[in-house]
Amino acid sequence: MNILLWHVHGSWATSFVQGKHRYLVPVNAGRDEWGRGRARTFDWPDTVEEIDVGALRSDDIDIVVLQRPAELDRVAHLRVPKIYVEHNTPRGDVPNTRHPLADRDDLVIAHVTHFNELFWDTGATRTTVIEHGIVEPAARWTGELDRLCVVTNEPVRRHRVTGTDLLPRFAAVAPLDVYGMGVAELRIAGVTGYDDPPQAQMHAAIAQRRAYLHLCRWTSLGLSLIEAMQLGMPVLALATTEAVAAIPDDAGVLATRVDTLVEAARWLIDEPAAARRLGERARQVALTRYGLDRFLADWDRLLEEETCG
Repeated sequence: MNILLWHVHGSWATSFVQGKHRYLVPVNAGRDEWGRGRARTFDWPDTVEEIDVGALRSDDIDIVVLQRPAELDRVAHLRVPKIYVEHNTPRGDVPNTRHPLADRDDLVIAHVTHFNELFWDTGATRTTVIEHGIVEPAARWTGELDRLCVVTNEPVRRHRVTGTDLLPRFAAVAPLDVYGMGVAELRIAGVTGYDDPPQAQMHAAIAQRRAYLHLCRWTSLGLSLIEAMQLGMPVLALATTEAVAAIPDDAGVLATRVDTLVEAARWLIDEPAAARRLGERARQVALTRYGLDRFLADWDRLLEEETCG
């Protein structure tokens, strides 16, 4: 199929474009949010082509994969099936938050977690869930460094959402390295930021750290958490949103009591063998549940259903 999608979430798109289709990604001169084109820090195959979305006709594509409500206006001239991927949890009055594309009959909403589907009010719009799947990282956990790590984006601006206010409590246990966009702005004792490194380089670095922290209070399910698990890292996570379904008890430590996670961090720093045991189980779980083949097969089924329908 010929699939149109914007480059919005690089990690998710990296998995999505590994399929057997032709992927058309808008690009513009400024390479801004409406025309980033091909990824520069992720490995995308040659089947991803940069295009001018304004020049597209309905005959040029088979289906549109949307990720932001405003994209609908930009493809209004295209009479083709549409799937909207909901990456995020709702905001505001959460139990009653209406999805911006609620009560529509011209598309289907594909949630990336069951938690998302549960909490969004989508009205009469058809929904489905296609859980994450990722390209297995090449690096493997060694845990040779008595350090902790986090992968997050814009932790200063998002602050409590990303659990930035909790970082000092873990930095008091061991040096803490933070990777992602906007992390150079962090000014916390014991915390070192590595701003937006290439994905493969980041995987190699975090695999040397003893344990991975997932401190988001309110998020769908961070792909970086799944990547850490597939690396074979032990994970310490707030028991919120979809993390409670992604991490079994023998693959890491989940808690809403932060002191429990701080104590677990100290335990893993002191006991590398325990860290290895948890990490091996985490890898096994993540490869089984969040493997790329299952993810692509689920998407192929949905794409076929929508284009045939």
